Amino acid sequence: MLTRLKISGFKNLIDVDVRFGPFTCIAGPNGSGKSNLFDAITFLSSLASDTIMNSASRVRDESGRTGNIRNIFHRLGNEYENEMKFDAEMLIPKEGVDDLGQSAHASITFVRYQLILRYRVDDFLPSSGALELVQENLTHIKVGDAPKHLKFPHSTANWRKYVVTGRRTTPLISTVREDGDTRIKLSQDGTKGRPRLFLATNLPRTVLSTVNAAESPTALLARREMQSWRLLQLEPSALREPDNFTTSPGLGTDGAHLPATLYNLAHYNKNHSKVSEIPDTWPFNQVSFSLGELIDDVHSVRIDRDEKRELLTLEVADSYGTYHPARSLSDGTLRFLALAVLKVDPKATGLICLEEPENGIHPERIPAIIRLLRGIAVDPKLPVGNDNPLRQVIVNTHSPAVVSQVPDDALLVVHLKERTIKKRKFKVPSFEWLSETWRAEAEPEIRPLSPGKLLAYLNPVEAAEALDFIPFQRPITSKVRRVVDRPEFQLMLPFTDV
Repeated sequence: MLTRLKISGFKNLIDVDVRFGPFTCIAGPNGSGKSNLFDAITFLSSLASDTIMNSASRVRDESGRTGNIRNIFHRLGNEYENEMKFDAEMLIPKEGVDDLGQSAHASITFVRYQLILRYRVDDFLPSSGALELVQENLTHIKVGDAPKHLKFPHSTANWRKYVVTGRRTTPLISTVREDGDTRIKLSQDGTKGRPRLFLATNLPRTVLSTVNAAESPTALLARREMQSWRLLQLEPSALREPDNFTTSPGLGTDGAHLPATLYNLAHYNKNHSKVSEIPDTWPFNQVSFSLGELIDDVHSVRIDRDEKRELLTLEVADSYGTYHPARSLSDGTLRFLALAVLKVDPKATGLICLEEPENGIHPERIPAIIRLLRGIAVDPKLPVGNDNPLRQVIVNTHSPAVVSQVPDDALLVVHLKERTIKKRKFKVPSFEWLSETWRAEAEPEIRPLSPGKLLAYLNPVEAAEALDFIPFQRPITSKVRRVVDRPEFQLMLPFTDV
């Protein structure tokens, strides 16, 4: 679980410092930096698995293209920053396995990961250059200091004492200078062996991405946590596809393998539940219930098992009992289905980023989709377990309907703010929160969001009228009566002068 992230020098993010709870909604206009924050999170996740250059080449630029690593650095005019810095505080799993299936148990579960990357010209890659590892640290946060870092409301007895455990006295990964060179030191965690030193200049990947259970189980579990951070981009084409009998369960980032995941959940529940009375249809019933809150004409959900073709197909029954295969369902219904399945999957843990979850949703269903997304995230007032997995959700939006319905302490509003460095002015994203929320209490020295900046979300019609005059636009000779201007609707609308 990512609890705090500081970023500087990555794309348009300069001196960004954001605290996260189990559920966070980030609102802001297009081009303000919402997606860049998601790109930073997925970049860090990729660095935990792949090489630095491969991870950088996958980051999208402003046009949505990938490939030029220079574009992931902050740019002012034609000048680029040469360094980018990341500082992430996170709760990590207590146990897991490495790439060879060896078990790992964390010595402490609250850690901070710091990383600095520098751009350098590479004689072998003159067009794009290369990235050099300047600093990499993985340090512990003491259990006793957890209240200073975990500011969102949570249960001390049921939740924090479960997720924050262990003891550590020395860094797991640190950066040292030896003989004029920068070296990354990996300390032994699972054994009492000597630390390993790596020359930073020659490293093609982060040290964290190479650790195993034998030498540093805690670092491995920090790596596993970062690998679980993903951007969910649900594609209807992937959601409509059936799965083979041999398909591994687990929802893909595009929504693939939905049938195999739901089918496996029923059998997992049957074989692993400690409550014998729970039937293997429980996951289907839960998904049907969630889907029914979003769509009226839903009676049940099932997986059709085709023995001849060895295919699993997801089907939804309407109120008349007619089953419809996934290929005939609407895009919105399929997205709802994927999120509903994610909610009941105890093995789906980690951080889920979701862009504009309101897409394809009728306005009156917005509260239901927000409840579903909040239900996917861990409840920090209840014990962590199969029915409350350690899972986190961050969404971004520019929808007034979403902003007005999310909990006030879950909202971050981003807008571009002018700054001056070296006598040059430029705009950078500023992430702000409402007063009298846990973020305001955590950062009392920072001025909270001005209520006026929410006008465009809470009363978009009035905000649009305030900007009605556009210079050099061809004048409209006759006033058009909008739907909102009709007298029968005036008494129904909030924030009117009637």
